[in-house]
Amino acid sequence: MQAANPYIYKIKPYVPGKPIDEVKRELGLKSVIKLASNENPYPPSPKVLEAMVKAAREVNRYPDGGCFALRRQLARKLNVDDDQLIFGNGSDEIIVLAVKAFASKGDEIVIAKPSFLIYEIASTLSGAKLHQVPLKQFRYDLDTMKAKINRKTKIIFIGNPDNPAGTYVTQSQVEDFLRAVPKSTLVFVDEAYFEYVEAHDYPDTLSLMKKYPNLMSTRTFSKMYGLAGLRIGYGIARREVIDILNRLREPFNVNSIAQAAAVAVLNDESYYRNIAKDVQEQRKYIYHALAGMNVRYELSFTNFILINVAKDSTEVTKALLKKGVIIRDMAAWGLKGYIRVSIGSLDENKRFIKTLREVL
Repeated sequence: MQAANPYIYKIKPYVPGKPIDEVKRELGLKSVIKLASNENPYPPSPKVLEAMVKAAREVNRYPDGGCFALRRQLARKLNVDDDQLIFGNGSDEIIVLAVKAFASKGDEIVIAKPSFLIYEIASTLSGAKLHQVPLKQFRYDLDTMKAKINRKTKIIFIGNPDNPAGTYVTQSQVEDFLRAVPKSTLVFVDEAYFEYVEAHDYPDTLSLMKKYPNLMSTRTFSKMYGLAGLRIGYGIARREVIDILNRLREPFNVNSIAQAAAVAVLNDESYYRNIAKDVQEQRKYIYHALAGMNVRYELSFTNFILINVAKDSTEVTKALLKKGVIIRDMAAWGLKGYIRVSIGSLDENKRFIKTLREVL
């Protein structure tokens, strides 16, 4: 057997939430709900489904490698130039591309802990030294992150809002941070959940890019827009950064059905605004129910909530699973006693609360 890259053995594989059908088979259950992967519980809009069916008729052809139609429409929506955008097989791919492009053995990368696991996986595989700065009261400790910066620091990842905490850093905090970061260090802001944020002080990263050329952000169609199964996300940065990433990007990395669906999403914003409102209402419902059970939680600006069950979270997760409710145990993230639950439909959330009450 050939020897593998030694850094591979340092990586703990990403474990996704269990699929509903798998849980049904394993436990012999007829009804299972999944609130583990921060998915949109609702199907795409009729317009999006129609666009997907139309695109499916041409899957015998390779997709548009440059995502021309999507690029043009999204650039207009965001008021950026076409060449400031890169599209990926989910925003995860763009995270990996950035690490491949800008970091290698001998370099350093700064992330929060806990945070989105792909930051750590991609950084470890590059051979770069990884600095993991613990969250402070479930918020980014930007002062300590700044203290980790030196001439070897190539990338700093900021999830905003962050997964799994659900909290965000403000406009003034980001600006203060950017002023202290050398222009040779890429500040990568992962905004996968930004559509859920309704806060006046949430950062406008697109405007900040005009002043800070080392700033980049990524967003996704997987969360609010419900295209998780199609895997499509995008990055926004100065054209010089995008040009470098495109040199590494595999051709035809975004399939044609995903491209068509994303274009249709941008033409049906009202459908998704209603979903955003529903998520807000359901978040309040869960807050109220948890408070009535004297169960603590962290205020979230996303479509998930971090909950302190004050017990062995692994046992609680297993007990919920046996009753057909899939949620995320946070023990593996270093948060023993915590679970993370995605906000589902009203019926799903009622079932989660009822089952959690029984388990606790």
